[in-house]
This record gives sequence, structure tokens and C-alpha cells, in this order.
Amino acid sequence: MASSDIQMKELEKRASGQAFELILSPWSKESVPEFPLSPPKEKDLSLEEIQKKLEAAEERRKSHEAEVLKQLAEKREHEKEVLQKATEENNDFSKMAEEKLTHKMEANKENREAQMAAKLERLREKDKHVEEVRKNKECKGPADETEADSFALRTDCVCERRISTLKKCGRTRNAKVLLTRLKLTHLL
Repeated sequence: MASSDIQMKELEKRASGQAFELILSPWSKESVPEFPLSPPKEKDLSLEEIQKKLEAAEERRKSHEAEVLKQLAEKREHEKEVLQKATEENNDFSKMAEEKLTHKMEANKENREAQMAAKLERLREKDKHVEEVRKNKECKGPADETEADSFALRTDCVCERRISTLKKCGRTRNAKVLLTRLKLTHLL
């Protein structure tokens, strides 16, 4: 608004302040606002313009569709890579677990064989000792036979106790070996 459209009328002056009244000039058709009040009317579109807009919309739709397909392809590729990596990790873990188990089984087998060899060695030592006692028994006279017989009986009792203990522990194979040796010693 221009300043000529406004009039100021002073009312009173006081110590606390001044009062005045502003009077605006009445509206006239001559004073047209600087901007239009209603939006401009759209012009009628021709067939060519409509066709261009449809083609542009079709182009946008196709580019959007291509973008979506590209994203799907990337997602599938990523899923394939993740699946392949998981499969490789699973295979590596399986191989490592198998190697670990094989190593553990070999170590157990070696320990078992070492224990069996040690037991057999102890049994051989005992057999040697029994043979020495028998030879000594044969070399000595009839007075010593009663002492040797009592020793053989004690040895038999000890062997029988060992056999029953081995059977209780579930080591029937060791018990059978010991029983066979005991029978062989009685035959001699």
C-alpha cells in the first residue's frame, strides 16, 4: 500500500504516551493488487502435447522398472555370494572337525597299543618269573615240591582274581589271554 492511502489523526497527548488513529482510504477499482488473486487458467492441450506427456510417463515407468530389476539382480547376486561363503565356511569347518577327530582317534589308538604292549611286557616278565620258579622246582628235591606247589596255588589264585576283575571291568579279551596262559602253565 502506498502512504497516500493512509491518514493519521492525532487524538490526545498524555504524559504516559500519545494516542492516534489511522484511517485507511476506501478500496477502489483503480488500485489493482500487484499479483493476481486466482491462478492462471490452464490452456487446452493439443494432441501432440498429450502424446509427449504419455511418452515421457512411459519412459519414466520403464526407467523405474529397469532400476527395480537392477536392484533385484544385485540382491540375488549378494544372496548367492552369502550362500557360497556360508557353504565354504561349513565345508572348512567339516574338514577341520574331521581332521581333529582323525587325529584324536589316532592318538587314542597309539595310547591303547602302548598300554597293551606294556601289559603284555609285564605278563611276559611274570611268565619268565614263573618259568624260573618251575625250573628251580624241577632242580630241587621232593622236600621243596610242597613249597613250590603252594606257590603255584597262590599264583593260580591271584590269576583267577585278576581274571574275574578283568571280566567285571568289561575287558574279556584280556581275561581270555590271562586264562589261556594260566591253562598253559598247568599243562607244563
